[in-house]
Amino acid sequence: MPEGPEVRRHAYRLSSSEQSSLHEHSSAFARFVEAAEAIAATTKRLEKSSVLATYLAAIDDDDLPIAVRFISGRIFPLHDQRTINVGGAAVLAALEAISGRDGAHLRERLVALGDLGDVAGEVLPAIVGAQLTLRKVDAVFEELATTSGTKKKVSEVQALLERATPGEGRYIVKLMLEDLRIGLKEGGVEDTIARISGESVARVQWVGMLTGDLGETALLARRGELGSARMRLFHPLGFMLATPAEDSAHVERQMPGRFFVEDKYDGIRAQAHVAPDPGDVTLHGVVDGRTRVALFSRTLDAITGAFPELVPALARMAGGRGLILDGEIVPVQGDAILPFQTLQRRLGRKKLSAAMLDEMPVAYVIFDILFDGELLIEVPLEERRRRLDALDVDGMTIRRSPAMLLTDAEALPGAFAAARDRGNEGLMVKSPDALYRPGRRGREWLKVKQPLATLDVVVTAVEVGNGRRRHLLSDFTFAVRASETDDTLLNIGKAYSGLTDAELEELTAWFTEHTLQQFAHGKVRIVEPRIVIEVAFDRVQPSARHKSGYALRFPRIVRLRPDKRVEDIDTLHTVRNLTPPPPSPHAERGE
Repeated sequence: MPEGPEVRRHAYRLSSSEQSSLHEHSSAFARFVEAAEAIAATTKRLEKSSVLATYLAAIDDDDLPIAVRFISGRIFPLHDQRTINVGGAAVLAALEAISGRDGAHLRERLVALGDLGDVAGEVLPAIVGAQLTLRKVDAVFEELATTSGTKKKVSEVQALLERATPGEGRYIVKLMLEDLRIGLKEGGVEDTIARISGESVARVQWVGMLTGDLGETALLARRGELGSARMRLFHPLGFMLATPAEDSAHVERQMPGRFFVEDKYDGIRAQAHVAPDPGDVTLHGVVDGRTRVALFSRTLDAITGAFPELVPALARMAGGRGLILDGEIVPVQGDAILPFQTLQRRLGRKKLSAAMLDEMPVAYVIFDILFDGELLIEVPLEERRRRLDALDVDGMTIRRSPAMLLTDAEALPGAFAAARDRGNEGLMVKSPDALYRPGRRGREWLKVKQPLATLDVVVTAVEVGNGRRRHLLSDFTFAVRASETDDTLLNIGKAYSGLTDAELEELTAWFTEHTLQQFAHGKVRIVEPRIVIEVAFDRVQPSARHKSGYALRFPRIVRLRPDKRVEDIDTLHTVRNLTPPPPSPHAERGE
């Protein structure tokens, strides 16, 4: 295990006055709220860390893991498959019952405030002597994870919020929706854990990756027991990402000497965890015989249930040992890999019939191995490829991505054309010395793709369609992010075509459940911005109609992108770069 920088930080210590004021009621949920508000009140990273350090240092060992998970915006550890499955509609129903305000008023306030937690803080009645603690709130969340049925969930949410002050209710709702919006990312929490324990940030990050639980990591750091952590499978590691390559010369400059070349597949990036079942029912995945198998998307979501035919094939391949694999799920027909649109018909379905599995088969193409009885992310790619080549794959359901070791960038155009002829997106070019860097985009992996006029956007509003789609929410308004550092969503267009009726049936049910505001008797709906789509278009043009200042000409939906988060969508900067310059006066005169 890497120790990180040799120079360790001094452990953060509270003054005696700070200790006496905070220890008395440190378990109260109100103290968590005070800390979160103070963190949100400053934009300075060091001040945020100082507030968090003061708060965490005053908490006892039983509360520390809960507080760390909550302040990171997470209810359960990453390795825990449980979810409370409470959406905005359920929260609004509970707030309506408690506050006596009608739904229309609450939705108006949601549009004005932009945050359902802030709405809760505004409309919940003041109460005296609230007794909520971190453990009590955590216990209700655990109950919600086992509760089925919307009415029962709304009842439990209502019962919890009735015991909360407006400030507590504000953050309970934010936690339910896993979006605190206090300007504190997971890296800032890791930095603070290192600060108060005297450990290096690198070591804290490493143990967090091993355990899949930042709360447990904080407790180990406090006790000086980080060295006892061992790799726990069945929680997703961050995916290593590639940097776009401009041309062959760019590859040659970046990787002089030699490099691996692989096809770039147009499917769903997936990480597979396979190992003898440890018997923990809270772990992600399903059990086949005595082997547990879990699949995770690039968004770190569990997707095992969507691809049941991969489970027995992966279990057989593992042969009783532990593996973590990186690869792509692709639609296939015999040996051939089909276009992504074929796979798209399977996505988002709650139930997959045997007929559908037969009609739309998939394969898992493995291109990297991250664990094989031991963690391999700090082993060079060349050795990881040797481990990968030793795997006993069946060649049909489980396939190994071929890799060529080249020494001349002049061979890339031919390799690119061959990959396109095989129906794939392009090429991946990788350094043989590349370590696997979870969650990072490095220059040790390059991607060579055909340039396309597409954008990844998020749906912000939907409308009822016309004709045979008059019962479906089929017209989507979509947005980009303001910038890489500003997550404000700016509408940029509207698309009507590109999805099948089956996909729209599924999405209509989802949008109905996640509606924030309705107009024209439900014909137009503002929805929770979570559904990411890829849109193609003819060109970008200036427009005063949208807040972005631009509009897409003839946009159409290429595909759903469940493999991407809202944080991954394109920004206004990308849109501006796609905007053609205005014609020069000389061109207008024909000169």
